[in-house]
Amino acid sequence: MDSDRQLDNCAAVCFLAGDYADGHQQDRRKICSNCDRPVKVCLCNIIPSDPITTVTRIVILHHPHEQRHKLATVPVLSKCLDNCDVIVGRRLRYGDCDILDSLHDDALRNPNFTSRAIFLFPGADTSPSQEINHWKSSKNTVEMTNYVLIAFDGTWKHAREMMRASLSFLSKFAIQVHLDYDIGNDGGTIFNSDLILRKEPFSGCMSTMEAVAHCLRILEPNGISIESNLIEVLRSMVKFQASFLKPMKPRPKLIKGGREGKI
Repeated sequence: MDSDRQLDNCAAVCFLAGDYADGHQQDRRKICSNCDRPVKVCLCNIIPSDPITTVTRIVILHHPHEQRHKLATVPVLSKCLDNCDVIVGRRLRYGDCDILDSLHDDALRNPNFTSRAIFLFPGADTSPSQEINHWKSSKNTVEMTNYVLIAFDGTWKHAREMMRASLSFLSKFAIQVHLDYDIGNDGGTIFNSDLILRKEPFSGCMSTMEAVAHCLRILEPNGISIESNLIEVLRSMVKFQASFLKPMKPRPKLIKGGREGKI
């Protein structure tokens, strides 16, 4: 009898524990209907109540892996801007976006087509790039206002793959541009910058949100204000995320033989 009673009690405790675990899981899974983030890390208080209006159309190719990443900035960026299209995929092609299809068709019909579309990515020998300020001030674009800005959102490796996979399509109507960057220095981390959510491969690399903000400063008539607003949202995101992290001590630099390098 005593053993049966013990088993019944054990089953009751397990049942209650299971109910508690299920309820706890449900609390953790609650998603804010506005910012699409878990309720416990909702960012609605820092997202503009009225999306920022831009003349520039922003098109972002969002790598599928980024949809699962907690520190992705594009979901928040798209909530901040009213003229921003996010396409989930690994390449851009005809049929993905109406505005890109229209630019592609215009370029094929008109050999003297002047491009108002740019895609943001550092240059290389196989794909030369113009610094965005120089492109903006060129005689062919000085009178333009309705630009189309294309960005690739993913890790550095993924973004490079996405750009290369999209190049045969984009090269027909868009110009490759870049922001100033320094590939010779290591990139920062969330521990030494108020604008970095993830470790960057080299100095000058930045989140998609920061890159778009800097580009809009150059492209938009009121670009300084737009950049300031977006950077403030990003800074709040980083500050919020950093509040959950424990300080990390930098690892000592090693030299050959495994000994600590002397300063």
